[in-house]
Amino acid sequence: MRKGMLVLAAAAMTALVSAPMKAPAADSVGAANPEAVRWFRDARFGMFIHWGVYSLHGRGEWVMQNEGIPISEYEKLPPRFNPEKFNAREWVQMAKDSGMKYITITSKHHDGFAMYDTALNDYDIVDRTPFRRDPIKELAEECRRQGIKLFFYYSQLDWHHTDFYPRGGTGKRAGRPEAGDWEAYKKFYIGQVRELCTKYGPIGGLWFDGWWDRPTADWGHDELYSMIHKLQPNALVGNNHHRQPFPGEDFQMFEQDLPGQNTAGFNKADPGKLPFETCRTMNNSWGFNQRDEAHRSIPDLIRYLVQAAGRDANLLLNTGPLSDGTILPEHRERYLGIGAWLRENGETIYGTRGGPFRPQPWGVSTSKGQTVYLHVLNWPKDGKLTLTDLPTQVKSAQFQHKTAAAIGLQQTGGTVNLTLPDAGKDSIDSIVRLELGN
Repeated sequence: MRKGMLVLAAAAMTALVSAPMKAPAADSVGAANPEAVRWFRDARFGMFIHWGVYSLHGRGEWVMQNEGIPISEYEKLPPRFNPEKFNAREWVQMAKDSGMKYITITSKHHDGFAMYDTALNDYDIVDRTPFRRDPIKELAEECRRQGIKLFFYYSQLDWHHTDFYPRGGTGKRAGRPEAGDWEAYKKFYIGQVRELCTKYGPIGGLWFDGWWDRPTADWGHDELYSMIHKLQPNALVGNNHHRQPFPGEDFQMFEQDLPGQNTAGFNKADPGKLPFETCRTMNNSWGFNQRDEAHRSIPDLIRYLVQAAGRDANLLLNTGPLSDGTILPEHRERYLGIGAWLRENGETIYGTRGGPFRPQPWGVSTSKGQTVYLHVLNWPKDGKLTLTDLPTQVKSAQFQHKTAAAIGLQQTGGTVNLTLPDAGKDSIDSIVRLELGN
């Protein structure tokens, strides 16, 4: 992953003119099963897990690159990696209690160390660590038991493999010989993806990263994506390349940014026709970083989830487990806090589509059938909102939260004026439910 910060601008308005969003893209744009794509769009919330031997250093997943650690030194980490407190059941139950519908975990990151039992080399958690277990296998079994879908993050970039040559923009201080066979590496990495598609039962999809290290190289995507869709017809393919989606990909991802924004500096691709997913750190780090205590608050994270849904995107919210296999208490608390909010307000998020109104300074909207939810994140100073270009009448307007406060509603043609009483204000998200009809 790359690092990036997102600052959400907030400004109250006394009145607003908002143009409706275009209709959501069809569910069958990509190569995957349309029902699987529809499920993905309905899911809205997932857990991202960055976990590897780098957690022993506690300075993030890029520590090998950032500190110029050569392979000869980095290979001393696996013999010390023994996450005896790892419990797949507890991880999956926490995700479920947090309102998440899927988990995406790093099967291999840029350091080249596989967190599953690969047969293509011995640089993996089963062969090189005293743990001797395959956590990916345990997670896959537990996800099936608890009804959570499992996605695999896989780095196409590899700082350890000698055949990753010519070198890309990173990994140049790893101490590898300046020679190698790119075609052999390509065969190796596609072979590892084949393992992930054949050893762990039905999966939710593959989440690729690292293409940006060698953007002009032939990565064999046609072969790769065709293989995945053949072996796993219900699996979705995404690639964190920060470009317009390539043929064979099923969703478009945005790292540390909402669709259409580029505060991170590398999300330069415009939102396309595929379903969207935004991945976000809980603090400022993907892998465990003991120095990073800038954990975002539960209200801020909820509001980000709402902002994503209002842009028709899923939120993949990250944690970096410790080397002993436990989740940071600060992250567990935040996940469960979001889950508590979703138990009360999930119908305004799950199964909805972004819109019909474009994101505005007051907030965003989501919709499901003839119901529109206005997520008022920034209360207008005089309590008034103006919505325009509605193709139908608003039959009723009321607060989603239980309150006796009545909303003033006036409609002239396609323009709706709402007056929101202060009694309906919520400190996180003041949700107004509109019922549409003729």
